[in-house]
Amino acid sequence: MVECLSGAERAKGLVVVIDVFRSSTVACFLADMGVGEYIATDSLDRARALAAAKNGKIIGELETEPVDVFDHLNSPFLLKEADVTGQTFLHVTNAGTRGLMACTGADEVLVGCFVNAGAVVDYIRARSPELVTLVAMGTGGVMRAQEDMMCAMYIKNELEEYPNSIETLRKFLRDVDSAAKFFDESRTDCPEEDFDLCMDLDRFDFVLRGEPVEGGVRLSRVEADGREKA
Repeated sequence: MVECLSGAERAKGLVVVIDVFRSSTVACFLADMGVGEYIATDSLDRARALAAAKNGKIIGELETEPVDVFDHLNSPFLLKEADVTGQTFLHVTNAGTRGLMACTGADEVLVGCFVNAGAVVDYIRARSPELVTLVAMGTGGVMRAQEDMMCAMYIKNELEEYPNSIETLRKFLRDVDSAAKFFDESRTDCPEEDFDLCMDLDRFDFVLRGEPVEGGVRLSRVEADGREKA
């Protein structure tokens, strides 16, 4: 396991980029909702350029930008009412999407979080790679976030058939600093429901695999046994 952008930059083998609150979780929701071309990128300027070129929508969250610069916010709960079927989306966040682009030394890159943890484990077992690197992206990609470290540990424990307790993790993570935004009434972009959705273990039975493209990383839904979704 490694942490933050510095860890992503040196990650090798099959790499799983983990950003539980909320980039990785939102990515899984978008894929399940039938998004069309879906590209993660590392800056608003890149996202805007790609959106203009591809007639796409920008979804995300950036500490340096007001929420109204995005077409959709980085929230699984707020996405539930959106119609994204077949649309092109460009995703930019403080840590998770940047981490995907930073994994230049990886053989293969996946998106991981609690909502698809079991599928990630099944995929890794099916592929049986020589090396797996779990990247806990952390807050802003620079500081440890407990939810990302705990998710990485959860996946590691599952791979090693070591006991896990998601209920214990839910109780613990509800009170960490990085979860406070979900219970801050002034944060309309962070509904309380997002916490439970981010912690909804194994909600989805697929992984998202990254492919480098101009300006970002294209994410595609792949079944746990390695088959791409038709």
